[in-house]
Amino acid sequence: MHQSADTNFPLLSKINSPAELRELEENDLYKICAELRGFLIETLARVGGHFAAGLGTVELTTALHYVFDTPNDRIVWDIGHQAYPHKILTGRRDQLHTIRKPDGLSPFLKRSESEFDTFGAGHSSTSISAALGMAVAAASRGEERDVVAIIGDGALTAGMAYEALNNAGDMDANLLVILNDNDMSISPNVGALRNHLARILSGKAYTGMRKGAKGVLQNVPPVQDLARRWEEHMKGMVMPGTLFEELGFYYIGPIDGHDIDALVKTLQNLKALDGPRFLHIVTQKGKGFEPAEGDPLAYHGVSPFNPKTGEMQKSVSKRSYTDVFSDWLCDMAEKDTKLMAITPAMREGSGLVKFSEQHPKRYFDVGIAEQHAVTFAAGIACEGLKPVVAIYSSFLQRAYDQLVHDVSIQNLDVTFAIDRAGLVGADGATHAGSFDYSFMRCLPNMLVLAPSDETECRDMLYTAYIHQGPSSVRYPRGSGTGVAEISKMTAIPIGAGEIRVKGTDIAILNFGTLLPAALKAAEELGATVANMRFVKPLDEKLVLELTEGHKLLITVEENAVEGGAGSGVNELLAAKSIVIPIVNLGLPDVFLEHGIQSNMLAACGLDAAGIVSSAHKAMDTHGIKLTGAA
Repeated sequence: MHQSADTNFPLLSKINSPAELRELEENDLYKICAELRGFLIETLARVGGHFAAGLGTVELTTALHYVFDTPNDRIVWDIGHQAYPHKILTGRRDQLHTIRKPDGLSPFLKRSESEFDTFGAGHSSTSISAALGMAVAAASRGEERDVVAIIGDGALTAGMAYEALNNAGDMDANLLVILNDNDMSISPNVGALRNHLARILSGKAYTGMRKGAKGVLQNVPPVQDLARRWEEHMKGMVMPGTLFEELGFYYIGPIDGHDIDALVKTLQNLKALDGPRFLHIVTQKGKGFEPAEGDPLAYHGVSPFNPKTGEMQKSVSKRSYTDVFSDWLCDMAEKDTKLMAITPAMREGSGLVKFSEQHPKRYFDVGIAEQHAVTFAAGIACEGLKPVVAIYSSFLQRAYDQLVHDVSIQNLDVTFAIDRAGLVGADGATHAGSFDYSFMRCLPNMLVLAPSDETECRDMLYTAYIHQGPSSVRYPRGSGTGVAEISKMTAIPIGAGEIRVKGTDIAILNFGTLLPAALKAAEELGATVANMRFVKPLDEKLVLELTEGHKLLITVEENAVEGGAGSGVNELLAAKSIVIPIVNLGLPDVFLEHGIQSNMLAACGLDAAGIVSSAHKAMDTHGIKLTGAA
């Protein structure tokens, strides 16, 4: 535990499990919330991490673990941004300073980390579906337990959440859904009156009268219908719950999500009810830390900062690949008025801030709705405009059916700018872009480009954009070798790789931004290095040329080996009946935990030393000696 935990947080330091929290008097919860918020600020000020969303869920987390018998009762959080307080209250307080670090706590929910993490969540909008499954399983086994799904942080913009709501209401499942409305996007009107109303509407007197009235009137259809419509009308006048009621949920709220007393009493009332229930709370991101309250976006994820002023440590960094994309997009938009930019709620992360300001009518943030983003782009392309979809590699996985049916089959002119390709360091397996080479290259009509540096990235974005048909350019998080300010755009011949270094015996075929490692390895091995540039179409002529005069081929990529770019080379050689030793280097067939990006690449054998080591192992296996070697 942090040295000051016992002195600065005397009550919190005694809570090592929710069971101990439940032993407290209800009046102590105010102090627990204050200490929990203070501990979160103090710890993340030292180590960084997801910040603002967690500050907003302090009271909710405390109330949930106080009212419900966790872990027997299941609490399913939607993504992990808002779950740091949950980690603190469930026995991981002493480890919070390790979050996002190698061998430390996961930045998201992880079933193998704690029995209180009931469902692993790295991407949003999954909580209601998972919780519904748990509720159905409990009912099937005759087990008495409550299941609670907490959805928020923009996650209710995703279609999957509504699919689950629709299913849950129709099944009359014993499920409580809590909407953490932390942007006040549905209703800003909260306060004492609404909290009082919520307690009344969730209490036994009201619910008993409601059920009783329905029972009395059920044999008098016209009167029953009148009563139902009167009730909906009265509730609709004061709360935005009509949609959820129509989906089959008993709706309560909105209430102040920072009023611990109101939360506890309302949750206790709702716990006593059966069937699908929906509690709407309104919280403030960054609650209790003034800089984060004023700019929750800037404090969503933080580097170490001053806990008094909020000033974050600044690091000098080169222009990132995301910056390169941002500049290209704005430059291309000036040249072509047909360009439209689309993002599924990742404006800042995908580098679209500048474009959104310069071309607001050509910019579309569709929310956390990746499937919609892709088909929306397809519709734009149908009308002759030029959509560019800026999306993280792991988020594009969520829209694969739309990639196949709505873009590729119709051969529509949509450009995909795929950010966060390859390993992503501290965010771990849920956010790693490990598979896009594999799932893009198998699609007919799809162009798959693999830039090796920032200059090539800009040229490839231009190449993909002017190509008539679906295309993708993938680039990693962070920066590459660094280049001078780029102004021009040069198209690259489709499917054309290039020789960067000529050598003997070994040919290294590089796909993407691992080229510096390949070139360094080649110095030691005396190898040829080909910058392949295209995963699809593959430069077949160049590959076949490299099989002549070389004794060993090595493919290098920051993508899963299975089905990746190297597999494309293997398929070509097999089709041509060419037999030559070949080593495919890439990401292993496991989900890699979070860590430091460079260290992770080295552990995968994707640095220069790893490439050299793999080459020597292959030479030993196949009895290959380098030209001129003794």
